[in-house]
Amino acid sequence: MPNEPTPRITPLLPPEWDAAALEALGAFPKSLDFVLSRWKEGRDVRGMNVLGTLARHPPLAKAFMTLNAHVAGASSLSVRVRELLILRISWLRQAEYEFVQHLILGLRAGLTEEELQRIQQGPDAPGWDPLDADLLRAVDELHRRARIGPVTWERLAAHFNTTQLLDLVFLVGCYEMLAMAINSFDTPLEPDVTPLDPAVRKRMFETRTYTTAE
Repeated sequence: MPNEPTPRITPLLPPEWDAAALEALGAFPKSLDFVLSRWKEGRDVRGMNVLGTLARHPPLAKAFMTLNAHVAGASSLSVRVRELLILRISWLRQAEYEFVQHLILGLRAGLTEEELQRIQQGPDAPGWDPLDADLLRAVDELHRRARIGPVTWERLAAHFNTTQLLDLVFLVGCYEMLAMAINSFDTPLEPDVTPLDPAVRKRMFETRTYTTAE
């Protein structure tokens, strides 16, 4: 997305969403309601282009939005932990659209501006709480090898129960899959959404960060 290319799949705008699309996108009611309410008010329609792309394939939209609604809404993980994980996988996958959307949500979830900066650097950046570092390390390991390494797993298992560990892996997988879709379809940022600062964007697209702990 560095040069804002033409979308490979043009998102449908909310007035173009037919009954089948609305029913499918409604599998994640909070997301759909957010976009529709702001569209009607003529303001802040972030997230509209992802939904508008999915609206072209209602059966797929329903399946994905059902998973998304769980991992991003009904998950056993705290909102702060979810946003930490989503932002890290978005950064690693160089998904500017996804990363920008979740910077806002991360702040609302309690992440600080300093932590948002450190997410870009990864788990070994100075200043992380050990548990936060392990959460970021788990994302890096999943991204690199599709597996949380034994050392990281043992440390996370001391803090999170089985349900939470399941939610953790599926959350990262859900947003890695979404990043692949956004990047493959060249999904554009909405007009009201501020893109990354050019220096941050440059860093994102130059980053090839993995941790060595397995």
